[in-house]
Amino acid sequence: MRDRWEERTQAPLLVLAVAFGVAYAVPIVAPGAAPWVHRLCTHVEWAVWAAFALDYLVRLALAPARWAFVRSHPLDLLAVLLPMVQPLRLLRVVSTLLLVGRRARMAPQITLTTYVAGAVVGLMMFGSLAVLHVERDAPDGNIKTLGDAVWWSFTTMTTVGYGDHAPTTGLGRVLAVGLMLSGIALLGVVTANIAAWFISRFDRDDAVERRRTELLEALTREVRELRAEVAKLSSAPAGAAAAGTVSAGAVSAGAVPAGAVSAGAPGPEPRDVPAPTAPRA
Repeated sequence: MRDRWEERTQAPLLVLAVAFGVAYAVPIVAPGAAPWVHRLCTHVEWAVWAAFALDYLVRLALAPARWAFVRSHPLDLLAVLLPMVQPLRLLRVVSTLLLVGRRARMAPQITLTTYVAGAVVGLMMFGSLAVLHVERDAPDGNIKTLGDAVWWSFTTMTTVGYGDHAPTTGLGRVLAVGLMLSGIALLGVVTANIAAWFISRFDRDDAVERRRTELLEALTREVRELRAEVAKLSSAPAGAAAAGTVSAGAVSAGAVPAGAVSAGAPGPEPRDVPAPTAPRA
């Protein structure tokens, strides 16, 4: 039942995640928009959060082991219980995108690539929006535009840190720490994925080489057996010829009757033959 529910809610969750991203971005990118736009975006955020909370509760109810489900989905639980904290609201969207990516029926390498790409794009986009929202009105802040925020997010996630843009508020620095850790984790995932690909390729090559070696060894054994059989067959006529030579010598010595040797079988046993009688006068 839970698998069927997750399969049916895959596309709606993706649509809701995109709607939440738009609703979160519009007030930050366009702070001078009409008040009704800001109210609409707030209502959309709450509606999406309610849908996410309902999805979590349904999956929890359908899980065979509920405590194991809670322990294996801590990000979902935090995002549902603490919707007012901005970073966790962002993580709710990112986690939903990652769940949708994990449900996709793809090959393992493609799934991991989609997972990493979605995480990078989501973290960079929402990290930029969050730091811009926090640092724009800061007295000593130097992140005033969306371009500055995107550049800062990119350099932070890649752990380059040029220092031309940096957060000055406490929440901005917390976001920076989160992006740094996320960047290191994503780089580790990418590196591990590349290393695993090379190792699997080497293992496949080794397996092919082992199969070839086994085939060569089997062929070598068969050739040896065939050579032994040929040697046995070639030695049989020579023995027969030697036996024929011995029989001929015996005949010439008078030990064996000539007819028996010529016929290839022992001759008849000798019998007493009566002597011929002389004719009477």
